[in-house]
Amino acid sequence: MPLSPDSSTTSTPRPAVLVTGGATRIGAAITRRFAAAGWHTVIHYKSSANAAEALAATLPSAAVIGFDLADDEAAVAAVTELAARLPGWRCLVNSASVFDYDSVTGLDPATNRAAMQINALAPARLAQAFLALTAGHDAVRAVINVTDMKIENANPDFFSYTMSKHALAATIGMLAKGNFEGPNGAGNVRAYGLAPGAVLASHDQREEETEISHRMNLLGRKTGPDEIAEAALFLAGGALASGQSLFIDSGQHLLDQPRDVIWLARDGAGGDKE
Repeated sequence: MPLSPDSSTTSTPRPAVLVTGGATRIGAAITRRFAAAGWHTVIHYKSSANAAEALAATLPSAAVIGFDLADDEAAVAAVTELAARLPGWRCLVNSASVFDYDSVTGLDPATNRAAMQINALAPARLAQAFLALTAGHDAVRAVINVTDMKIENANPDFFSYTMSKHALAATIGMLAKGNFEGPNGAGNVRAYGLAPGAVLASHDQREEETEISHRMNLLGRKTGPDEIAEAALFLAGGALASGQSLFIDSGQHLLDQPRDVIWLARDGAGGDKE
C-alpha cells in the first residue's frame, strides 16, 4: 500500500531506513534508534497499522507502509514504489519474522512453509530489490538481516523457525559476494547479519519467566532490545566488511543448550552458568 503519512520524502535530506516489522517489539526499538540518530524511518507492518501510525507520530521524520511478507510479489512491488519515492533510502532491516512451534520429531508442513516464506524468501527478495533499485547511489547501502543466535546454538525446539533462520543467514555471504562494486571490489554495498539471543518474552512465555530464561548465557545477564537497535545502527554505517554478522546475545550462541531456554528455565535443566 502507499506510504502513509506522506512525509514529502523526496525532499528530505535525511538518510532513510525501512524496518520490516518496525512497529512492535525489537523492530520498534530499531526504528526508534534510527530516528534518534536523524534517519527518516519507514515502518513496515502487516496487521499492526495502529501501532505503526502511533509510533510514526512520535518520530521527527517517519512514514508507514503495509504489506504481507507471505506475498513476496506484493512485498517487492511495495518496495519498488518506495524506492521511487525515497531517493535517500540507504538501509533495509529485515526484522519481521514468525516464531511458531514445531519440533525436530514433528515438522509441521504449514508452519514450515510460513517460516521459510516470511523469514527467508521474502527478506531475500526484498534485499535483492532494494540493492537493485538503489544502485548508483554514492552512499553506503546496507542490508541487515536479523537472524538468531540459534544459527550457532541450535536445539530441537522451534524446528521450522530455526531452519528458516539458517536459510536467511546463508543469504548474507551470498549477497555480500554478489554485490561488490567498484574497480577493487570494495564498493558501497554491505550485507550484514544481526543475531539476537533471548531478548523479549516469546511464544507462551510469561514475562516473569524471562528473568530466569534470558540470563542463560555466558554473562548471566538479560540482553536488551536497545542493544540490538544500537548494533543495527552501527551496521548501517558500513564500517565492517560486507558479509559479517554480529551476535548480540551476551554469549548465548557460545553455549550448547539442549532445548530452548523457555523449557530449560521451566524444567530447571539450565543449571548455573558455572
